[in-house]
Amino acid sequence: MKQSEDVDDYIFVSAPNKAGENFLQMLRCRGFAYAALTNNENEAKRLLESGVKHLVMVDTSEHKTWILPEFPVGSIFLFETSVTLCCRYIQICRKWTTKPIYVITHSCNPRLIYKGLGADYVIYTHSEDLSFLIG
Repeated sequence: MKQSEDVDDYIFVSAPNKAGENFLQMLRCRGFAYAALTNNENEAKRLLESGVKHLVMVDTSEHKTWILPEFPVGSIFLFETSVTLCCRYIQICRKWTTKPIYVITHSCNPRLIYKGLGADYVIYTHSEDLSFLIG
């Protein structure tokens, strides 16, 4: 991600795992505007308790609810725990921004699927330290 990202744009992050949580913490510490993306109440509660101030809940099964969030959307980082959910997030979020969508995964198998749905970058890693993504 480049530092030239518009100041008013929020970085959106789906953080269902430790790597995603660490990434949110890095964004917070470095002063980036960000919002967390989730589709369930338990994860929303966990994210809010961890210090997330802006949360976007989506109903992944209901297309008519996939409306543009109230925050200006910049880059999107999707930390994969489920191929199906990650694919759905890409379908939802691709309409929200022209900025890059990054998928961070532990599996190299779904790479072409994610790219075909609109992800700009698919990052295969087992590391929980992804500070290189925010420059």
